Amino acid sequence: MLVVLVLLLGLAAVCVRLGVWQLDRAQLRGQQVERQQVAEHDAAGPERIGDLLAPQVPFRSELVGRRVAVTGTYEAHGQLLVVDRVLDGRKGYLVLTPLRVSDADGSAGWSGADPVLPVVRGWVADPTDAGDLLAVPDGAVTITGYLQVSEASGAGDTAAGRTDAISSAWLVNTWGGPIYSGYLVLAEVRPPQPTGLAVLGRPTFGGGGGGSWNLQNLAYAVQWWIFGGFALFLWVRLVKDEAAGDGEETPAGAAETRVAA
Repeated sequence: MLVVLVLLLGLAAVCVRLGVWQLDRAQLRGQQVERQQVAEHDAAGPERIGDLLAPQVPFRSELVGRRVAVTGTYEAHGQLLVVDRVLDGRKGYLVLTPLRVSDADGSAGWSGADPVLPVVRGWVADPTDAGDLLAVPDGAVTITGYLQVSEASGAGDTAAGRTDAISSAWLVNTWGGPIYSGYLVLAEVRPPQPTGLAVLGRPTFGGGGGGSWNLQNLAYAVQWWIFGGFALFLWVRLVKDEAAGDGEETPAGAAETRVAA
């Protein structure tokens, strides 16, 4: 039984290791597919936001990082600073400005009022020293940037111009609607804004790397772990059967002893 235990434990360990290997492959292949999709989207050029996302429509996860172009007018009175945001290891503030999108920028079937799109124009370390960097351009602007999903509902102080989250659910009460369910991370704008604002990079799903997984390799990983669990289950079952067999032999042996006496 000890030999069987060693063999089954070895089999379980091999299955666990193969499952981990398949998990690594699932993440690697998912990242490769994601990079390929990003390259294809960038090669095609920015899309109109109306072709991907309409106002007041739930945000789809596959839209994270998609490059879009949108035209509208900033509303300077609604600008907020998003607190405690880190860039290159330094804590600072995101500059979040509402953009009133012109005619929903091509959204199919949209006939309501011009919606508002939250735009992250950049990052500053200290807004008290930012000066003219926070000034909002007048007139129409054309922005190219990356889509990102709205964050969980947070809290803010509109009087102080602060918020702790980029949440459409909270912003609609501050800026009014209609509003998009995601926001835009600015990459380029015409006419250009002050160069002192640090522009963020392309967002990824969940705010970190490796958001995509290859489902086939993920399924293989789960299968290997199930095999490893079955090997342990088999050992437990063998031990129970052996114990049950010993229990059945003991009463019989005792009976024979009494008869002989």
